[in-house]
Amino acid sequence: MVKKKLNNPIYYREIVDRISQLSENSPKKWGKMNVSQMLRHCDLVLQVALKKIELPPINFIFQTIGIVTKIEMYVFNNGIPRNMPTFRKLIVNFECDFDESKTNLLKTLDEFRAACDYKSLPDHHRLFGNMTEKDWQFLEYKHLDHHLKQFNV
Repeated sequence: MVKKKLNNPIYYREIVDRISQLSENSPKKWGKMNVSQMLRHCDLVLQVALKKIELPPINFIFQTIGIVTKIEMYVFNNGIPRNMPTFRKLIVNFECDFDESKTNLLKTLDEFRAACDYKSLPDHHRLFGNMTEKDWQFLEYKHLDHHLKQFNV
């Protein structure tokens, strides 16, 4: 099975096209966020990779779970589990403007792609531990794919 990564132009375009299919009224299949909140959340998660948001330290047990989850996702190429806990800084439980959230996500996604090209992504993540460029590209694709499936695109 192919391991899709955001640095691949085909999979990058796929994600952009799927984001473009969303509307303010896109129905969700699960979760608490509406589509505007989901777009903002995905934007914030990408900002972690761009070093614009720093996540707080977590205890050893959660980091161990994160590292095991990262390995499991690589080995089985599976998706992110539904309703997985997230860092407080990345929770979006406030109203968001759909157009602004969508525009900002696409802009940040483009910045992420540039960071991939320049190989300037961080070498560590608070939850997933040591990270390579390929780790970031794979896990960010998986995260976006997870939330786009949440809204049927």
